[in-house]
Amino acid sequence: MVKPMLENKIPPPIIALVCALLMWGISALSLDISFSFFVRIPLTIVIFIVGLFFIFSGLISFRRAQTTIDPLKPETVSSLVRTGIYHFSRNPMYVGLVFVLLALFVFLGSALSIIGIIGFVLYMNEFQIKSEERALKKNFGVEFSEYQAKVRKWL
Repeated sequence: MVKPMLENKIPPPIIALVCALLMWGISALSLDISFSFFVRIPLTIVIFIVGLFFIFSGLISFRRAQTTIDPLKPETVSSLVRTGIYHFSRNPMYVGLVFVLLALFVFLGSALSIIGIIGFVLYMNEFQIKSEERALKKNFGVEFSEYQAKVRKWL
């Protein structure tokens, strides 16, 4: 099997940062969505906090399981984490990054900046999650397949 060139090469937070910068750039060139300041800012803050909740819940679950959080080396995972936030999502840290990007989308108020969120999800599915799931399947076999059948990839 040929490994795609970008697979597990760039840390997901860096991908999210690139997408955020893309969104910021696009917002300067596109039409605005009309949001009242008194709606936009509180909504941005709430969505951002939800994102942080997902990210930190995922990190805490990994720490408790004493397994690696290094997304660039999925083959080094030592245990299959299925508790906590992983009971609801197989990729809560990535879900959290999507919420952070969604908060930026609301803050910017630019319809076309949604491209950054879509790009992030597509990139993560193709170049990060696929390889992670291959590694988990190799390391945990049927146990991972059963988990995969019960819990959604994103939400």
